Amino acid sequence: MFNRFKYAMILKPNEIKQKVEGFMALVRQRNNLEPEFLQAVEEVAETVIPYIVQNDIYHGKNILLRMVEPERAIMFRVNWVDDKGEIRVNRGYRVQMNSAIGPYKGGLRFHPSVNMSILKFLAFEQVFKNSLTTLPMGGAKGGSDFNPKGRSDNEIMRFCHAFMSELFRHIGPNTDVPAGDIGVGGREIGFLFGMYKKLKNEFTGVLTGKGVTWGGSLIRPEATGYGTVYFAQKMLQTKANDIRGKTVTISGSGNVGQYAAEKIIQLGGKVITLSDSSGYIFDSQGIDKDKLSFVMDLKNNKRGRISAYVKAYPSAQFFANKTPWEQPCDIAMPCATQNELTGLDATTLLENGCICVSEGANMPSTKEAVAVFQKAQILFAPGKASNAGGVATSGLEMTQNSLRYNWSREEVDEKLKDIMGNIHDKCISFGKDPETGYIDYVKGANIAGFVKVADAMLAQGII
Repeated sequence: MFNRFKYAMILKPNEIKQKVEGFMALVRQRNNLEPEFLQAVEEVAETVIPYIVQNDIYHGKNILLRMVEPERAIMFRVNWVDDKGEIRVNRGYRVQMNSAIGPYKGGLRFHPSVNMSILKFLAFEQVFKNSLTTLPMGGAKGGSDFNPKGRSDNEIMRFCHAFMSELFRHIGPNTDVPAGDIGVGGREIGFLFGMYKKLKNEFTGVLTGKGVTWGGSLIRPEATGYGTVYFAQKMLQTKANDIRGKTVTISGSGNVGQYAAEKIIQLGGKVITLSDSSGYIFDSQGIDKDKLSFVMDLKNNKRGRISAYVKAYPSAQFFANKTPWEQPCDIAMPCATQNELTGLDATTLLENGCICVSEGANMPSTKEAVAVFQKAQILFAPGKASNAGGVATSGLEMTQNSLRYNWSREEVDEKLKDIMGNIHDKCISFGKDPETGYIDYVKGANIAGFVKVADAMLAQGII
């Protein structure tokens, strides 16, 4: 349908830079108080705009500007009653970014930091991430500034029910399919789904991350962590290398960090760190299967702090209010939150021998950190590529729900491996320098994600 190889114009580097700066000036004018969102847009613009101006089918269509603007952004009040009978008020959000290739798809985050800037950045990233999976899913993100930490199950239930009593108007199995994110695990998804089912009087696959007894997918909690490791393995293979015998630093200790550690251990690597918002633990002997089981019980059941690890394993150390990037390693996997790995951290990692960084969180590396990794030409995977395993398995759960059928654990894991392999291949096809052989995974992921969505938008007209 489109001739992607018909060049629109040949521009000099300074002319491309001017186009990027002009585009960002317009975006800043409209979104000046949204730093996280602007950071995500700029990273995409720097790689995608040069591609746009060189391809006639995209140039002059304002496609990227259309992708930057959410199709719909919803904010609503959430009233709920705590265990003391006090009325609490929170804000609820749903940013429906792009539905060109499928129904909106993206997580719900319950955390005090949630605001429109963070959700727009996450939704924008989600568009590219979902496109890369090859599954028919658009991009969205939502949540609330509600903090589930320290709350009773009954308080969380009441909040979730109140939240869904408004959100249900805006979602549906063929419209918008939310998943979990920070602060929204199996417990929260259960409460949310229960209220949706009651309000709509139907049992549909409108939420993913459900329990396996009521429509959930096997290895869904594991998927993001597993996928991040599978992507790192693919990157290492391009250098005739492997995870076996490698020392790995991981941040975070939620689902992503836990299961990234599990897969690293299975593949013969040595995990030496995990973290939470209070600091990180360092275990020079390595976190083995039994130690990881302790962490899973601590975080998933007891909802404790990672510092408790050193009480159970006194040979380990706890570093309060710090991130683990000061520890020497071969592979780094930031799996906690955005902008947790700075330019200084990146320099420290390189000085300590790090050869590979695979992002398990959304935009965990600052712009300065990414520049350091790219200048050194180490293996670096942006989150929209390397952490796409979670949403890929969410897409598989949607498929299972539609088919009223369950796949085995092995089948889901194999499909996940295939999807991460396909994402890696796409990054190479758009990001490999034919002269030097260097693979710019940021460029590859951005352009590959853009092309699929842009083609769909062009086909559907100006809507």
